[in-house]
Amino acid sequence: MFTGSTVAALLFAFSLLAFLYNNNWPRLGSGLVRSGRDEQREIKAPERSVNEAAARRNTAGSAVRSEKVGISGDRECTAAPEARFDCARDRTLTRGECEERGCCYGPLSGSAGPPWCFYPRSYPGYTMGPLSPTTRGQTATLTRKKPSYLPKDISSLRLEVIEETTGCLHLTLKDASSQRYEVHLPGGIPESSADNQSVFYAAEYQSDPFGFIVRRRSNGRVIMNTTVAPLLFADQYLQMSTSLASSLVSGLGEHYTSILLDLNWTSLTLWNRDMAPHADANLYGAHPFYIVQEEDGFAHGVFLLNSNAIEVMLQPTPALTWVSTGGILDLYVFLGPDPQSVIRQYLHIIGYPMMPPYWSLGFHLCRWGYTTSKTTRRVAQSMHDANFPLDVQWNDLDYANKRRVFTFDPWRFGDLPEIVDEFHQRGMKYILILDPGISSSSLPGTYPPFDDGLKRDVFIKNATGHVLIGKVWPGPTAFPDFTNPETRTWWEDCIRDFHSKVPVDGLWIDMNEPASFVQGSVEGCPDSDLENPPYTPRVVGGRLNSGTLCMSAQQKLSSHYNLHNLYGLTEAYATHSALKNIRRKRPFVLSRSSYPSIGRFSGVWTGDVRSDWEQLRFSIPAVLQFGLFGVPLVGADVCGFGGDTTEELCIRWMQLGAFYPFMRNHNDKPNAPQEPYVFGQKAQAAMRTALNLRYSLLPFLYTLFHHTHTSADTVARPLFIEFPTDPNCQSIDKQFLWGSLLLISPVLEEGAVELAAYLPRGTWYIFTRLVLFSFLQGQPFYSGGQYLLLPAPLDIINIHVREGHIIPQQEPALTTTASRRNPFFLTVALSAGGWARGDLFWDDGESLDTFETQNYCYLIFIAGQVRNLDGLVLGGLQVFGVPSPPRFVLANGEKVGDFTYRTDTKVTVMCIMISISSSEKSWIPTTFMHV
Repeated sequence: MFTGSTVAALLFAFSLLAFLYNNNWPRLGSGLVRSGRDEQREIKAPERSVNEAAARRNTAGSAVRSEKVGISGDRECTAAPEARFDCARDRTLTRGECEERGCCYGPLSGSAGPPWCFYPRSYPGYTMGPLSPTTRGQTATLTRKKPSYLPKDISSLRLEVIEETTGCLHLTLKDASSQRYEVHLPGGIPESSADNQSVFYAAEYQSDPFGFIVRRRSNGRVIMNTTVAPLLFADQYLQMSTSLASSLVSGLGEHYTSILLDLNWTSLTLWNRDMAPHADANLYGAHPFYIVQEEDGFAHGVFLLNSNAIEVMLQPTPALTWVSTGGILDLYVFLGPDPQSVIRQYLHIIGYPMMPPYWSLGFHLCRWGYTTSKTTRRVAQSMHDANFPLDVQWNDLDYANKRRVFTFDPWRFGDLPEIVDEFHQRGMKYILILDPGISSSSLPGTYPPFDDGLKRDVFIKNATGHVLIGKVWPGPTAFPDFTNPETRTWWEDCIRDFHSKVPVDGLWIDMNEPASFVQGSVEGCPDSDLENPPYTPRVVGGRLNSGTLCMSAQQKLSSHYNLHNLYGLTEAYATHSALKNIRRKRPFVLSRSSYPSIGRFSGVWTGDVRSDWEQLRFSIPAVLQFGLFGVPLVGADVCGFGGDTTEELCIRWMQLGAFYPFMRNHNDKPNAPQEPYVFGQKAQAAMRTALNLRYSLLPFLYTLFHHTHTSADTVARPLFIEFPTDPNCQSIDKQFLWGSLLLISPVLEEGAVELAAYLPRGTWYIFTRLVLFSFLQGQPFYSGGQYLLLPAPLDIINIHVREGHIIPQQEPALTTTASRRNPFFLTVALSAGGWARGDLFWDDGESLDTFETQNYCYLIFIAGQVRNLDGLVLGGLQVFGVPSPPRFVLANGEKVGDFTYRTDTKVTVMCIMISISSSEKSWIPTTFMHV
């Protein structure tokens, strides 16, 4: 922002782009084999003395001797309590049972915390054979001489090591003799090969017992060390432990947590479940990816590509243990070196996010309880009558005839097609809910989705080969198997038929964990190893089939036991593809269930949040974590879904929600209304200002989505991503950034009228106080990296813009259809050196693949101080690549009378006379208006 007599010239560039913890605790003196680019040789196991010293500090626990596994001396069982790795994860053991396993038993006071039964330093495991070259990396065979204590132990494993890229190391462990289920993400994973000399990592292997260490090559820091505990690999139990380079760990969603995970002996289960957000529960999505902040701004990440039920144990060593109930161990290690690079490397594997339609960034309104088309029409009209922007009106399952999807109630929603046409004429969009459960109780011949689905064999089967019947909103239901190509075609046919009657603009796929109101099926589930595995992670309900389908249910690719966590992803993929083929425009899909790569096909919301202040606060780390997972189009239900909101809470939630990447107000049936227009005039004014601010920033937000779609940047961004060397930013999750430059500091406590906000080092300008052109707008703060106490009355949200940046904006309107026709304006926040830079991605907002087909404009804005410009006059301007003749041209807001356009070369030439004087601010914005 300009202050005083700053002289700045704003230059436009138009272009069409074609565009642990260093201790690694080796447990044996057998040495390590170093692999990768280095010549293979045995090296001394490093830092043994450090670990022995740590062990001697242990005063808790008692040593155990067991000749069965060759333990020699008490030193084998003297691990410090925080360094113990659980030997009884699968079940509770007595001292005798623990010792029978060859493990150490050391009781501690209290029931929580370190395990009593833990592995000794030298526990037998797999022995690694020599590494051999392959076409993509290296391979070795691991063998176990004696079975472990697990049932159906697998005695021979195949290790594959692939250097995917300079910053990505890929290791897999699988059964050497039998095929097991492996995850194949929709669209596949790109194959690549690292440059021969530039990898960021070095891998070392301990041969007996097997383990590996990954180091950062630049500084030698240990990123992973799996020698700290034994590798276990049985048919339904896979376990691998590793040290961590620091305690600053994020990810492993979806859970109700802060941005940093608690490593104090906590457990996180990844098993998709229809469960409203609360602590210590497995929620709707499974994302087996974590990112670790190291020292000096470095970061790394780890992704386990496994879709079975997973439990991750975190301990203060710091260390973690993966336990999966099936599949293979398919690990990707990302070396960054900075947090944003880690996310880019992760998204290179799972796929970059989709480019959303422009209108989907506007305000959405929904409620379970808009029981008629008349009510739906009235709500939308009331929003605009009260001068609230609203782009998308939604309906929950109220619209459906007998709650059956692909129908609408002929009495209560008989004119739904006409209402949708009305919305479209007003520049609005319409979305409704689409659950996966297909009613199975209608009379034959009366419900085509089920009748046709039976004929085409698209439904999930039970163990006996019959269609599995669960129970959801319409009663008994069958569940489509989206891993079957024929199901995806049938699904598209169903959507196409419904769309021909009700031309929806997007689809909301709910209940797709998948959820069922009975355990497994209406007939129960068979007594089998899939239904009763030897180990069940800590899941809500205590059983894997609680609130969902039988694990023995059969799908095209495998059993539901292996595919459960992929159900929402496969439905999103099918729905995205169907809408793309039917509408021939950019699809909009919103999913509740999620798994890595869903961001390529769908947005996500955080489920059935309660209307309270705690859930308001925890919505920020939830949104930020999905950004780390490659799902930038995400938001929480504004004002809350469960329970009655209050006026103050709803104001604060609207202010925060204006900066969710996806903004929707959604409410449950029994609750008090929470549409913005139902509140008092002062509350409405505050909410209206928040919405107008969002709409003015949509060009900037849309540009951020362009960058995440093409370059894997984050949209809503934790501060540690942008300021990785600032220790104060490591744990902040009550503030966040849009991109690299807009800092959002919302009020999250009831009754608060001021707010302590952290401003990283540099100059930050007050962007807005939600009162346009208020006297404080543009005021700079010169922060040394400090907290400031900011005023925060009820009508204010504190937003700051970072020096050196330019934000493109647009005058708001009631819909994006209207706002996209309004004039643009720029907010320029000069650096101390007098410079700023910004950009704008612009296309028609809904066509497919505009970037890939070069059907867009990309503008770069640069502002800089210029001196000695007296007498300099800009007399003309030519612009290359103008696609069609302009209707008129504006320069500095004035119409240019003398311009020409050549249709053969697409060049516009104009004659203008603008003085560029050092005594005033010189702006030369040029606008082309087309017919």
